[in-house]
Amino acid sequence: MIEYVYTSSAVGPFTEDDLLELLGKARKNNENLGITGMLLYKDGDFMQALEGNEDRVRELSKRIAEDPRHTNFKVLLERSCTQREFPDWSMGFQNLNDISSEEVPGYSTFLNSPLRSLPFATDPTLCRRFLLLFKNKTISVV
Repeated sequence: MIEYVYTSSAVGPFTEDDLLELLGKARKNNENLGITGMLLYKDGDFMQALEGNEDRVRELSKRIAEDPRHTNFKVLLERSCTQREFPDWSMGFQNLNDISSEEVPGYSTFLNSPLRSLPFATDPTLCRRFLLLFKNKTISVV
């Protein structure tokens, strides 16, 4: 089993309805593949954690990277794991545009940074901790 985290940018704007449609399809697809994870969206950028069978996660990530709605696809973290971080979520989701940074327990100014920012790209553990912040704290997940 692997844990895989990437960032990408939307080629065009995603409305709330677009995000909900994307999320619905991702949840159904991930459930069929036995993949779990978390998707964050902020200002046109995505950060997503995928976890599950190595071959299935790699195939899914390849399809996502080739999706014409995405650009700047960058792998931040790829590691073997024995336990899922998001075992109950075919795809947890948080639209970070909908919350104020000050509302997040453990507020930090890096919440104001783009999801594609240098700190996430240079420190793979930071993106993982960032995703887990939304799992472990009282932030609503649609």
